[in-house]
Amino acid sequence: MTPDTKDHPIPPLSLTRALVDRLPPRTDERGPILVADPEPGFEDRVAAEILKDWSDPPGTVWVFAAGSLIWNPRMEVAERRTAHLTGWRRAFCISDRRFRGSPSAPGLMMSVDRGGSCTGVVLRMDTGDDAHAALVSLLQKEPPLPPQRVVAETESGPVKAILFAIDPAFPIYRPEPEIEELADILASSVGHIGTMAEYLLNTVIELERAGIHDPHLWHVQEMVAERLSRLPEAGTRHGIAGSAPSRAGA
Repeated sequence: MTPDTKDHPIPPLSLTRALVDRLPPRTDERGPILVADPEPGFEDRVAAEILKDWSDPPGTVWVFAAGSLIWNPRMEVAERRTAHLTGWRRAFCISDRRFRGSPSAPGLMMSVDRGGSCTGVVLRMDTGDDAHAALVSLLQKEPPLPPQRVVAETESGPVKAILFAIDPAFPIYRPEPEIEELADILASSVGHIGTMAEYLLNTVIELERAGIHDPHLWHVQEMVAERLSRLPEAGTRHGIAGSAPSRAGA
């Protein structure tokens, strides 16, 4: 199958750049980095196990992408197919106190968590002459967790793939809250590289561009847009940065 690289039309979103710009663009407050380096040899061991037990045909590696790997794969891609995965879902479940959140107002980054289902893209790695080295290189760019082994459904049949998903035992894991609280968090979190609202907007746009409409994320962006609409427009705030909307109960 030839990879489909054509951009799909993006329907009008409630969340816009202008609304995102009502937030302070960043903050100097930074939390600690809580993810430790993996044990020596971790990537070599995991790559060898995947190629031995989950490579069909031998030397072939498929990766199920649910988020940024779709538009920023961080690997050479030989083929891509739209795919559906049961038992896993997109979720804002990684606590962020540093990059798009802070210790006083932690953000929630998106990952893949257990339960439900999601549509994404399976990517067949272009492994060149050394599948092991190519897979090690990818593992080094992802969190130090063994990827899950999954079977994704495509129009051409099932594909055995690996999935980079969060582990509930990971120190930065936090179950996605109810949607009202989630919208409060995403509409107010600012870190030293940017805002959670910007991250949400970019994620929804890129998924739509890839032909993937996620109803849950679509609803979340509508709710975040409503919260940001209550803030003064960019350029009308007094002071150096303005303030983010307060969270319920904060």
